[in-house]
Amino acid sequence: MKLSFAAATIAAAQSISDGKTLVSSSQSFELGFFSPGNSKNRFLGIWYKNLYGAVVWVANRNSPIAGAGGVLTINSDRNLILYDGTNSTVWSSNISRKAEGPVAQLLDSGNFVVKDNKTMQPVEIYRWQSFDYLSDTLLPGMKLGKNLKTGSEWLLTSWKSADDPSRGNFTCRLSIQGVHSIVVYSGSAKRFRTGPWDGFHFGGTPVSHNWFFVPYLEHNEDEIYYGYEPFNNQIFMRLIMDQSGTVLCVIWNERGSKWGTAYLAPPDQCDQYGQCGANSICNINKTPICECLKRFRPESEGMDSNNRNWSKKCVKESSSYCQNGEGFLKLVGVKLPDAIKFKLNESMNLKECEMNCLKNCSCSAYASTKLDEQEEGCLMWYGSLIDMKILSGLTTGRDIYIRAPFSELARASNEKSRVKIIIIVLIISGMLVLSLVFCLILRKKWKRGRRYGEEVNSEEFMASGIMKSENTPCGLVVELKYCWWDTRSNLREDGIGSSVAGIVLFPLHLATFVFSTSYMQEERRKKQKQFLTLSKARTR
Repeated sequence: MKLSFAAATIAAAQSISDGKTLVSSSQSFELGFFSPGNSKNRFLGIWYKNLYGAVVWVANRNSPIAGAGGVLTINSDRNLILYDGTNSTVWSSNISRKAEGPVAQLLDSGNFVVKDNKTMQPVEIYRWQSFDYLSDTLLPGMKLGKNLKTGSEWLLTSWKSADDPSRGNFTCRLSIQGVHSIVVYSGSAKRFRTGPWDGFHFGGTPVSHNWFFVPYLEHNEDEIYYGYEPFNNQIFMRLIMDQSGTVLCVIWNERGSKWGTAYLAPPDQCDQYGQCGANSICNINKTPICECLKRFRPESEGMDSNNRNWSKKCVKESSSYCQNGEGFLKLVGVKLPDAIKFKLNESMNLKECEMNCLKNCSCSAYASTKLDEQEEGCLMWYGSLIDMKILSGLTTGRDIYIRAPFSELARASNEKSRVKIIIIVLIISGMLVLSLVFCLILRKKWKRGRRYGEEVNSEEFMASGIMKSENTPCGLVVELKYCWWDTRSNLREDGIGSSVAGIVLFPLHLATFVFSTSYMQEERRKKQKQFLTLSKARTR
């Protein structure tokens, strides 16, 4: 029996032919037959129903159907079977555990599942699900990692081209050996990797893209995997391993009605795996972008014509190590090197990590495995350090401590001392300049204010308890005015004011005081009348 309308499920003996679809109950996802790009071949896939048909999963990606004769059904063996126009099997779910009364359903998450329709279970058990067989897209709820019981791996594989969804040359997988990171491969060669997982995100990735979703890493006796969940169900997003070898994080822009790229990897030349070779570090903001680590030197001066790509090899300056006085130099905000030869100890603090690394002559660097270095967790590298990068902006970087001889430690200490002295001198100079500027501005305003104000004699200030400073800095004598220029707005129309303003300068900083004085009403009125009379005379 063929379905004649868009439903969410199919049962045994039912089928979907080319031209018919299954639609999830929320109308978010649709399953059916499609032809990608300019291809005339037909594939069974799942796509966003209302978001410009972005395909997220393909069943028969390596076995296209010629023509529109494809049919999907549940056969007598309770398996999903895809037939072509000649009734030949093109693809099968290959379920080992048979379902009782099997029903295939397209869920609102985009997961296409086969479940028991008759067995009553407190937790729904899927006999088969498309989320276990990823294509090039990672949706919320999908897993990137490995099933430790069965040995099966969840990984993304690129399409060959926009017209061909068959498996391409690029894969994206979770590294599960000791230090967990996401790695992109071109064939069997590493093309890009993130820094290690720190409990919140992968090092070397922008924090900004975490404004839209919450990443997580789950590790138990059955499985280890990476996944993510959007902050709310109004955010539609996906991770794509595209055919160019780039991992894209795309988010639906409702206002623009299009998919926008929030993040891509590798983001720049420094993220090409091993761009600078061993024992060097990459900085995209420098020219050339590569530089040898301390204790190493360039073997040659080779550099290509655009003066950016690195063609040097970093070699040891000295063959002798473990000398007295050796220690570690701290590099701040970097993507940690690849963990090729390493030792991981989650119960060791940073100080213990340093001491253990120092005792072993082949230990070249160490770092904390946690964002908070006060927490326990130690990672030590042995031998060469590869694929390091200086990070900046919103990209998450970590600190690493690299083994260095005494001469380098002394040089670094002297450089720090010089930097501190320069900073102190600059601060003091800046404060002196600011004080001088304030003095000049104040002097200018004071001269201008003399045309409007009237000095209060010393007897009146003595009577009011206000003394004039004899040691005013900058050589400027500041005289307190009865009606200072800045407080003219405080005068009422009848000439009666209530404020006397004065400015007193102290070395390296400025303090402004507003003094309020009270005189007898008759004396105040008399002085105000004198002030107004004097002002009118000056303006004539």
